[in-house]
Amino acid sequence: MQDNATEVTAAGIARLAGVGRAAVSNWRRRHADFPKPVGGTETSPSFALAEVEAWLRKQGKLAEVPLRERVWQQLVGHPEGPVAALIHAGCVLLLIHDRPTVWLDVSAGSDERLAAMLPGALEEVLTPRFGPVTAVNSRRAVNSPRAVTTPRAVNTADAEADGVNTSTPGGPVNTHPAAHPAAHPAVHLPTGPELLPSTPLLRGTAELAAELGARQTFEFLLGRHLDANPRQYTLTPADLADLMADLAGPVRTVLDPACGTGALLRAVTTRADQELYAQDSAPELAALTALRLALHTRAVVRGATGDTLRADAHPQLHADAVLCHPPFNERNWGHDELAYDPRWEYGFPARTESELAWVQHALARLRDGGTAVLLMPPAAASRRSGRRIRADLLRRGALRAVVALPVGAAPPYNIPLHLWVLRRPEKAPTQPEVLLADTGQFAADGRGGPDWRDVREAVLDAWRAFDRAGTLAERPGLARSLPVIDLLDDDVDLAPARHLPPPTAADGAEQLTAVRERLGETLRLTAELTPAPADAAHPARWPLTTIGELARGGALVMRTGGNGGHARVPVLTDHDVLAGTSPSGSLPESDEAAVLVEAGDVVVPVLGGGSMARVIDDATGGAALGRNLVLLRPELTALDPWFLAGFLRGTANNRQASSYASTATRLDVRRLQLPRLPLDEQRRYGERFRALDEFERALRRAGRLGEQLLRGMYDGLTDGTVTPD
Repeated sequence: MQDNATEVTAAGIARLAGVGRAAVSNWRRRHADFPKPVGGTETSPSFALAEVEAWLRKQGKLAEVPLRERVWQQLVGHPEGPVAALIHAGCVLLLIHDRPTVWLDVSAGSDERLAAMLPGALEEVLTPRFGPVTAVNSRRAVNSPRAVTTPRAVNTADAEADGVNTSTPGGPVNTHPAAHPAAHPAVHLPTGPELLPSTPLLRGTAELAAELGARQTFEFLLGRHLDANPRQYTLTPADLADLMADLAGPVRTVLDPACGTGALLRAVTTRADQELYAQDSAPELAALTALRLALHTRAVVRGATGDTLRADAHPQLHADAVLCHPPFNERNWGHDELAYDPRWEYGFPARTESELAWVQHALARLRDGGTAVLLMPPAAASRRSGRRIRADLLRRGALRAVVALPVGAAPPYNIPLHLWVLRRPEKAPTQPEVLLADTGQFAADGRGGPDWRDVREAVLDAWRAFDRAGTLAERPGLARSLPVIDLLDDDVDLAPARHLPPPTAADGAEQLTAVRERLGETLRLTAELTPAPADAAHPARWPLTTIGELARGGALVMRTGGNGGHARVPVLTDHDVLAGTSPSGSLPESDEAAVLVEAGDVVVPVLGGGSMARVIDDATGGAALGRNLVLLRPELTALDPWFLAGFLRGTANNRQASSYASTATRLDVRRLQLPRLPLDEQRRYGERFRALDEFERALRRAGRLGEQLLRGMYDGLTDGTVTPD
């Protein structure tokens, strides 16, 4: 059933038809029968999806709107907003998942009958999974202004949202006591009038669930929503959630007091009689988490909405584990009104130490011997304002490990975040030690993220050995355990890198020897690739053509980059092209599809005034084209890619095609010239250009290895791991 009320933007129309937004603008100007706007604004109008679909089909531009796309457009065009629509869809998907025959019964007949019967059917499903549910203030809770004000941490894995944790933690809203009532259940029972506008969406969602399954359908819609709103969420990888859950171990009762969309709780290994507790100050995230967990597992799910530090929904809970990604650097966390809170067993946190308030909240909700794992900013390990609390956590054996993650593990990507592993003490240890680990060596180049497999193996191996024995032999440069007394100085600095020994002299020397051997091999290869002496020749007088003429004649396709699209893929930047490195960039999500490079494409930077062109290889193929880059895709029966790239790098060619502004030089790629040569002659030149490219890469590799050897020698000589002999 098509929803006549669903609206779609110009960007949505472009996605439906597989064209750019410029094409949609042209259709509106050229076709008098193009559907008229039914909403939106003058600069960003919206159109009725049913009318757009009919027009596209009439023009032969669309055979059928894919089911996924239709459901998504119904969700984003919902009159109460996509979040309310997603929650309604989640409730129905849970009904389909738990009682499919009931859904078939209530969905038979008109939309009015469906809306009238659905609340009763939902109550029979929601109550056993979440506890008593009510219809009070459900719309107000979903559309709370708090839902969209402040971006928070989110964990996501892919476009299907596997492993996504949008941690809009149960942080503060304001300090007036009247603004912080007791926490409320996360999921409210929608009423018939609230469900009526959603009925076309719900029918489409059920149809999609028949194809994908109820859980996969919810993951698809949630992931698409997160991708479409990147500025509201800070994305972090699912591998981090898996690591945190593994550090906590197999447990029965688990709490996430800043749950977001539930990635940390989803990462917990399922077991019989499991209970999952979640809370978040953003009502929509708390509801989405509860529904997501209920679709993911048969465990008891107790979700709640409320400011965790000011209005704890689970004050009597003694969980086996607490997993938490709290908000960082929050000054308005409740310092003034929570001064005498019994949770501050280890000291009253300073206003600037909100993370230590979350640490103590986690410890207060653990049973004796229970484990908490929190993601922390590195400053929390060394700020002077928190040293007394850190000292007491150490003395009483509550803080068991601090693990420094590699740069790029989670946003902010330029900071190596920490994991704190804590345990509620059953009794004071006689000679306590704490594990310090640093996995910075597993950082990857660019923004591809660290080598999570190595990070996982190193951290879990060190933690499990330490947890069994209470101590750990030194693993130079990676991990060691220290007696607590060694850390109780004036600073109580717990940053792992400041306490770990450097690699042993043998390891350092062996590594430098390996680098030296690789450098020698590269230099020998560079010598072999050095071009032969050039033979003098008279300047050739070829007939010339331009890139613009070749594009108009169909000999190549010309595209510009800069759109992120909906799928998160590596992005090739102009810096990557100039440096000859792997894709390292990122782009904001966009309604327009990203331009993906293919093997054999030629990519040209347009800023900076340099002469550079890169032929895309198989390893780089599939990356998105970044800003300030132009892609040329030659028709291989007419143009050789290496011939094309080689002539585009000519200095004189670039000079005549460049324009000059006050602060930058911009290349007009259409004005670049090529000689008109037969394909066989092009390939002869192309082979020579390919050889020059290989020589250039060898020179770059030799330069990087030389710098690595120099730095290693300086470091080894100055830290004593290498002798001067």
